[in-house]
Amino acid sequence: MIGRAVALALLAAAVPWLQDGIDRRVGPFRRTNEVLYLWSGRHLERLVPGFKGLAADIYWMRTVQYFGGQRVFAEDKNFDLLYPLVDITTTLDPRLEIAYHYGAVFLSEPQPGGAGRPHDGIAILAKGCKAMPNNWRLRQELGFFHFLFLNDAETASRILMEASQLPGAAFWLRTLAADILLKGGERAGARRMWKEILDTSEAPILKVNAEERLRRLDALDLADEVARSAEEYKKRYGHLPASLEELGRAGLLRRPPVDSTGTPFAYDPATGQVTLSRGSPLWRPD
Repeated sequence: MIGRAVALALLAAAVPWLQDGIDRRVGPFRRTNEVLYLWSGRHLERLVPGFKGLAADIYWMRTVQYFGGQRVFAEDKNFDLLYPLVDITTTLDPRLEIAYHYGAVFLSEPQPGGAGRPHDGIAILAKGCKAMPNNWRLRQELGFFHFLFLNDAETASRILMEASQLPGAAFWLRTLAADILLKGGERAGARRMWKEILDTSEAPILKVNAEERLRRLDALDLADEVARSAEEYKKRYGHLPASLEELGRAGLLRRPPVDSTGTPFAYDPATGQVTLSRGSPLWRPD
């Protein structure tokens, strides 16, 4: 117990020394090639011999601070340093699972909520799978990200099948993998995947994201329903309605033509296309 207490005290005392040493060498959050070169995990391992785990914790805290600062406070959001920070953190401590999970989310989510770089997020998850080959949750998320952010149903299905064969893997992974392959990336497959994430994920940010994505899928389904009503209107009257309000007056809508946020759908009277409004919180670039 005494030896452990002494070790903890020494580690606590080393934190400001370690942070100060890093800052003297690279400076906080600068954006030059030299800084990114010095911020490589391989070089930092040489700077902090015997303290790699502690350095990883410090870098993970800086990653979260950097991401939060850009997301909440920056007017011109720039996430250029996000991938290097996550990569360095996981190089210093290859088994820091939280950095793989959240780092991939931070990188993959579209802007302004995230960096909008799903390929980098997937690279981080692939790195985690290599470092922890028996971790089925990391491999499951790698499959999810291929499907949800790259729309690559075939690769996602293959990775989920690999995850299903790992020790302790969830029983539904095999069925989900087959379903995604069958659906070929259709909306129903995406809905099932987000529902699984919502029900099984322990990360609050993933649950919130899954809830939002499911709401968006509901809105897209409702937009399709409204578009079908516009086609029915055309069959009755020989032309598309000039506005969605005409559908209501014709008795062709069961509910107001708005999404769950109360934002009216966008409508093109020339084509009858109904889509989410760009002013809706649920809108995302396709």
